[in-house]
Amino acid sequence: MASTASASLASLWDEVSGTQPDPDVWVVVATLVAAAAVVVPHGLWRLSRNAITIAHEGGHGLVALLTGRTLTGIRLHSDTSGLTVSRGKPDGIGMILTAAAGYTAPPLLGLGGAALLGAGRITLLLWLATVLLVAMLVMIRNAYGALSVLVTGGTFVLVSWLAGPQVQAAFAYAVVWFLLLGGVRPAFELQAKRARGGAGDSDADQLSRLTHVPAGLWLFLFHAVSLCALLGGGRWLLAL
Repeated sequence: MASTASASLASLWDEVSGTQPDPDVWVVVATLVAAAAVVVPHGLWRLSRNAITIAHEGGHGLVALLTGRTLTGIRLHSDTSGLTVSRGKPDGIGMILTAAAGYTAPPLLGLGGAALLGAGRITLLLWLATVLLVAMLVMIRNAYGALSVLVTGGTFVLVSWLAGPQVQAAFAYAVVWFLLLGGVRPAFELQAKRARGGAGDSDADQLSRLTHVPAGLWLFLFHAVSLCALLGGGRWLLAL
């Protein structure tokens, strides 16, 4: 029994960590167009932005844990806003990194995903995303947030277990393109809100209070990370 279980685990690990063939170029381009189609139009973006919020708040939560803070809960709201609450020192490097992780998380996740896809690790990408979503679900503290993460995680599980290699590849590329493209737009939205005198308690403003660095420079950092991730990730995905 033990040897059978060990062999099964070894076989599962080989399947997850192994490489898969790259999809045809037309699939990569088609998934780029599909991702752009749900990011650029305002109406569709209001819906798809929920997924970016999951990555945004997940970034806050993950970095809070990695820097030794106590993560107490995450809330996701139907207006695509979110809130991550952690306990610890109200200032210092841990709080700064936690506050900076929100707007940078989606593009950096997209960049990491592009690196995995560039190396042919399609299955590994899908499983890692599922694990992160399950871990996040434990910390969700409201019904809408739990539903959002359950639906997103359930989609990854269904594709990972039931779909064929070609569908898995198309899905993985679409997700990564979406994170790269969708990671760019929130910083521009924040910039527009601040120009109108709103978003006074945004991540950039919190970072300004923590570091005494102007919020505009933190906003520039968000722009730089998202645009560089899009350029770098895009090159990997398009095999340039």
